[in-house]
This record gives sequence, structure tokens and C-alpha cells, in this order.
Amino acid sequence: MSDMDYRHADTPGEAAAPSTPHAADVGRRDALKAIAAAAAALPLASAEAHAQPPAARAAARRPARKPLPVAGPRGTAWDPDLLNTTADWPRVLTVAELTTLAALCDMIIPADAKSPSASAVGAHRYIDEVVSAPYDWAERTQARIRGGLVWLDRESQRRFGRSFVGLTVAERTQICDDICFTKTAKPEFKAGARFFDEVRDLTATGFYTTDAGMQDIGYVGNRALPRWEPPPREVLERLGLV
Repeated sequence: MSDMDYRHADTPGEAAAPSTPHAADVGRRDALKAIAAAAAALPLASAEAHAQPPAARAAARRPARKPLPVAGPRGTAWDPDLLNTTADWPRVLTVAELTTLAALCDMIIPADAKSPSASAVGAHRYIDEVVSAPYDWAERTQARIRGGLVWLDRESQRRFGRSFVGLTVAERTQICDDICFTKTAKPEFKAGARFFDEVRDLTATGFYTTDAGMQDIGYVGNRALPRWEPPPREVLERLGLV
């Protein structure tokens, strides 16, 4: 809509122009004739509709649908059966990239006495699935992840003469300390910090949606309860509910 059209439509007090040149000339009698003719045609149309078989009437009421493709990414409108999933998109990260990514994931969530490391539950493979997805946003994420892995190995070579996988935990920590926060990272590490921030987010998503990750944070959902216990009376009294 042009500016003129817009101003005209929203200007108070201005009447809209007639839709046809002779709209204002239509008399009351002509309008009543048109209404009567339309009302007389309704029974005929209704009778014709009821004369059709029930299946035909039902088909006429249903909106036309485009046929669904026989294949597509899992979990979409084309393949909604998540209980019987089919093979999805191919993975793009190389073995070398996955190895470096696994080492970085384990720096973000290392193993401890309570839970395994991020790579032990497949967080790096989850990231591979995400960046391999057949979507535009996934391609952009893939470019950032793969570029960041290249930068990580180059920085490791520059500082210590070895790839990131070949570094000790202390040496990896030195690099991660410089890129772990985008706000405090030095200008020369800003790109590395953005890469680290994205990997950290994806690592946490992959880890904490596994059984091990849920146990690590004490999540107790997804379990059937033999009975439901209401809140204690003292809690209800404190909230003013009793």
C-alpha cells in the first residue's frame, strides 16, 4: 500500500469512495430484489448438495491437500513418526574435526565423580547432527563451527607446536581461558570466543538432554508416580491456600 493509500484509509472523518461508479444509485427496491433472488436460490443449492453421496459431500468439505513426499528429514511434517524414525541427513564433519570437537566438549563438561564427560555421551556427535541438518541456519552454524575448529588447531600450533588434541589439559585450559567469554575476550580472540560460546551452548544442550545429563542435575521427570502427594499443609498455610 502506498503512503497515500495508507493515509487515506486511516484519516478520520473521510468517507470511502464508492466501490463502483453507480453504487450510490442503487435503489432500495433493487437491493430487496437482489436479496430475494439470493434467498430463493439457497434451497436449490442445498437440495443439490444433499443429493450427492455422503462421501462426496465429505470430500467437498475437506480442503485440498498437497501430497506428502515419501521421504524427508525426520521429525518434520513429512516424517512425523518419531517412534519409528528413518535414516536422516548425512553427517558432514570429518573424523579429524570430530576428534578436535570432542576434546573441546570435554573441556566444557569434563568427567567427574558424578557423571561422564560430554563426549562420552555423544555431545560432539549431536553437534555434528545439528550442523549437518539440511537448513540454511544449519549451514551458517556449520561454517562457524568448522572455521572455529580450524582456528583452534592453528592457535594450538602457534602456542605449543601441536594440534589441540595433542595438548595437555593445562595447555588447552590456557587457550580456553582466552576465549571462554565474549565480553572479556581480547580483540584478537573475539572470533574464537564467539565460536567457543556456540560450542558451549550446543554441548550443554546435547549433554543435559541425555539420561546421564539429567541425572547430573537431579532431574526427576519422565517417571510414573505410584501416587500423587499434595504439598505439605505448612506450605499451603504459608501460601494462604488453606
